[in-house]
Amino acid sequence: MAVLPILKYPDPVLQRVALPVKGITAETARLIDDMVETMYAAPGVGLAAPQVGAPQRIIVLDVDYENPGKNLLKLVNPEIRRAEGELLWEEGCLSVVDFTAEVKRAARVEVVGLNEKEQEVSVAGEGLLAVALQHEIDHLDGKLFIDRISRLKRDLYTRRLKKMLRSGKPQAESPRLMI
Repeated sequence: MAVLPILKYPDPVLQRVALPVKGITAETARLIDDMVETMYAAPGVGLAAPQVGAPQRIIVLDVDYENPGKNLLKLVNPEIRRAEGELLWEEGCLSVVDFTAEVKRAARVEVVGLNEKEQEVSVAGEGLLAVALQHEIDHLDGKLFIDRISRLKRDLYTRRLKKMLRSGKPQAESPRLMI
């Protein structure tokens, strides 16, 4: 297993729609294992394949960060089948450095996908799990959480990021757990 580099906004790969996985090969399984290791090393509670430069519909999540691995989810070709309610959640992202914002999401979701053995699994989540599932599936659709906030907040962040990049100051890594 390997820790992979995580792409950062505004990398154009993050804006592309990921392709469905046709079959789970040894290479796919290795990518999933590397994504899990990368997520834990970041540290994060979720990671999507496009964030590590793989344009495939694969996500990994573990919102139980106090017991790593106990509730680890690995989903291939996940789809939201049902969404209910509404909540505001302060989100951050491993690909959007040094920025968090409140995002409106469904409070409860049901997601269907495949596990590593190509068996269909269904995951029902609420709270952080619901938010993380929606956040990671957004990545598969070429969206970042900043695409769900006001244009003003997004523009302020983009200008601040450009200024940091021009000045040569490294982007600060957040010490918090990120989705």
